[in-house]
Amino acid sequence: MSSKSYDFRQFQAELAALDQTKPEPRQTKPEPKPKPLGKKAAEAARVARAREEFLALRERHQLSVADVVAFFPEEEGIAYLQQLLVASERKPRKRKNTLA
Repeated sequence: MSSKSYDFRQFQAELAALDQTKPEPRQTKPEPKPKPLGKKAAEAARVARAREEFLALRERHQLSVADVVAFFPEEEGIAYLQQLLVASERKPRKRKNTLA
């Protein structure tokens, strides 16, 4: 079997030739930095992230609400259940007063 002499410099030259044939990527404007969140928005984001992590953990380990409540001390478990009940209740819609 005869093989050609193929060295690293030839390889680099071929790569350079390929790079020259590629079109230059368009330069786009850099994305503006996002504004820092306010205190309420940051807190809401933190709570949402914690909730997602908690639900994923609960799903991964096949935990029921009873398992989660049993993990906490009795008072905190009851408070957690009360929060779930309050959150699940539908709040009545406020009507606009059209009489003027």
